[in-house]
Amino acid sequence: MINKALLKQILSDNRREIESYHVVPRDIAVEGFNCYVFVGVRRAGKSFVLYEKMQRLLREGHSWDDMLYLSFEDERLMGFTSEDFNTVLECHIEMTGNENPMLFLDEIHNIEGWEKFARRMADGKRTVWITGSNAKMLSKEIMTTLGGRYIPIEVYPYSFKEFLRSRDIPCDDHTLLSTTGKSLFLREYAEYMNWGGLPESVHLAVKRGYLSSVYQKIYLGDICARNKINNTNLLRLMVKKLAESVKQPLSYSRICNILSSVGGKITIPTTSSYIEYCEDAWLLLRLHNINAAFAERETNSKYYFIDNGLLSLLLVDPSTTLLENIVAVSLFRKYGNDKDNERIFFYNQNVEVDFYIPEEELAIQVSYSIKNSDNTENREVMALQKLPKSLSCKRRMIITYDEEKTIEDKYGIIEVIPCWKWLMW
Repeated sequence: MINKALLKQILSDNRREIESYHVVPRDIAVEGFNCYVFVGVRRAGKSFVLYEKMQRLLREGHSWDDMLYLSFEDERLMGFTSEDFNTVLECHIEMTGNENPMLFLDEIHNIEGWEKFARRMADGKRTVWITGSNAKMLSKEIMTTLGGRYIPIEVYPYSFKEFLRSRDIPCDDHTLLSTTGKSLFLREYAEYMNWGGLPESVHLAVKRGYLSSVYQKIYLGDICARNKINNTNLLRLMVKKLAESVKQPLSYSRICNILSSVGGKITIPTTSSYIEYCEDAWLLLRLHNINAAFAERETNSKYYFIDNGLLSLLLVDPSTTLLENIVAVSLFRKYGNDKDNERIFFYNQNVEVDFYIPEEELAIQVSYSIKNSDNTENREVMALQKLPKSLSCKRRMIITYDEEKTIEDKYGIIEVIPCWKWLMW
């Protein structure tokens, strides 16, 4: 059993630390329910979602007597087991006299059996906010144990609007009309495009070192160590190949053949498992072909990276790849990444359309520029003209780096829009 004196010290230390943090408000709707599970990639800012809530409660008149916060990445909690959760509650009662605090439990997936405690707290009508980096927190087994008592919330790296907010960059119409304001805005846009939105990176002058350390922690810790992968070189080569192929569908067999030719023999089941491990760690997001049969849909997908900064580390010529990746992540942020209730697809039959959202009947092509090449514009437009023959399209658009116009055809309007403007909607 963990030492009570140590636990009380940790609880007290956490209070002072949380009050000292500068927290950027996130665009995450979390009102109207008591129990949430926040999941996402390491360093996406899940902890700060909890900090924001606790700071708001303090401003509204609550005290630390009403709240209990614990991070299970604190090295002082080494050896903590599910049996120690009750000890934490006892410590809080002894410190404050409050038997029913709101619970904020950070990176709780590190504790085996956490879900049974979480369900018991929810059954007791407590307010419980918990975070974790591993997508397996939302596996069918765990969600069955939680019994629908928790609402899962996906936390992504900063959106472009959150990125601008964190850097105090104005983006109103007046600012964008001025030469200086527009230039500053576009500089920030390029920064976000190239280096992503992991919250702790946005104020660093040189970001590569920090991003590399985060990637290594995800790669070595959340993927290799957790899944006991011995051949880390094959996994490294696979992730590299997926980064180079962000814009293209890639089948298990194709990946397997490439890896076998450069890194040693690997089977299709192992390749499939490696990809699943990367998805579990929230490094990869998978997109299916809406027009494919079941087997092809599951085995021949497009893959995107959770953050442009992490993707940049793996690319030599990143510009067009980063543009499509940032559109993909923004769509996943808006519509969700639920494997059982897919809402974002690509279309590939005779022509390829980068993204299709059935509930909006929205089709999107991504092209860095269509200005200087008739072939590029014709290719992107042709795909959007053929798609309505197969799928209903209420809205069609081409997202570019910084070009804007409209194109009319017999199906209506195709909007050509700069990515920065689309990200601000």
